[in-house]
Amino acid sequence: MKIQLSTLKNVPKILEIIEDARAYLASQNIDQWQNGYPNAEQIENDILNGESFIVINDENKIMATSMFTTNKEPTYKIIEGNWIVEENEVYGVIHRMAIKKEFRKFGLATLLFDEFHLQLLEKNIKSLKIDTHEDNIGMQSLIKKLGYKYCGIIYTNYGDKRLAFEKVIL
Repeated sequence: MKIQLSTLKNVPKILEIIEDARAYLASQNIDQWQNGYPNAEQIENDILNGESFIVINDENKIMATSMFTTNKEPTYKIIEGNWIVEENEVYGVIHRMAIKKEFRKFGLATLLFDEFHLQLLEKNIKSLKIDTHEDNIGMQSLIKKLGYKYCGIIYTNYGDKRLAFEKVIL
């Protein structure tokens, strides 16, 4: 397995993984990603910005995808609560993480988090922030297990409530 930047030719497979995740969330009665987000345009923008990553196996099959950036997240500027690291400092952000259904429970999300933590350490950036739907207990459990702390509530640019978490990378 390896993690690499996505290319535009990966978009159809990434969208399949997003659809898998969308269906899984719906089956759990979680309305996250049920409004057409994320879509092909968003994924293409992530790729063009150098912020889309994939996990591939030895047969070059895409197993997972995630967006990761060190650009500020505008929706993180206002939080009902407090970030650990001030908003004016540089931090990493993860969005749109999804695992292909047949590869769930293989530790791929943890693999992606570990990779992004390493990238931040190499850049001397000490914070990684993430948000998730309040009903997405699976993601909340994972990020808490990885040492993320609950910081408060943020709202997406389309007005949806999200729980915000942060980890200080040492």
